[in-house]
Amino acid sequence: MNSYRAIVAAVWAQGPADGAHDLGHLARVWTNAKVIAADETARGIAVDMAVLEAAVWFHDLVNLPKDHPDRARASTLSAEAAVRILQGEGFDPARLPAVAHAIAAHSFSAGIAPETAEARILQDADRLEALGAVGLARMFVVAGAMGRAIADPDDPLACNRPLNDRAFALDHLETKLFRLPALMQTAAGRALAEERADWLRGFRDRLLHEMG
Repeated sequence: MNSYRAIVAAVWAQGPADGAHDLGHLARVWTNAKVIAADETARGIAVDMAVLEAAVWFHDLVNLPKDHPDRARASTLSAEAAVRILQGEGFDPARLPAVAHAIAAHSFSAGIAPETAEARILQDADRLEALGAVGLARMFVVAGAMGRAIADPDDPLACNRPLNDRAFALDHLETKLFRLPALMQTAAGRALAEERADWLRGFRDRLLHEMG
């Protein structure tokens, strides 16, 4: 079987959809997933690492821009593409439904509940990428690509206006990122998410201080 990284690189021959979803992102999610899987295993939860590894590397095969009308279907499309590729690579057919489910359920916008250990781990591992220093860097990469401002200069905390992360990157902290720790599916994922969210709050406070 070809390496998953090489397969994704070939699929993304023209480059990933955006700078926040690249091979580095996939490698970091795999690192996160292994940490969470080890903790789950220590708690007596069975994890199929073959399913998890395939799901991690292929979870963003079809990565549509944030403002694409079919964005919510991207994870399902990725799952379908992953199954086709894995069938050609001789992957265990009995494991394909588990890979497809984990990929389809990882997406925030898809709203699919994870029903397996591998799906819960992938969802948490991917969401950790939205928090901490890496999450901050990725947030601003996407915001810049979408033409969004750093913050509302007159009301950065949206005290007297509705939150709008389509206009201001800083609003994304409140609309989505600070909500993630409570949505984590695993104990390890939740602990890591809480620590990274605390770091983001510190950054926000420093940014506001420098903005006066």
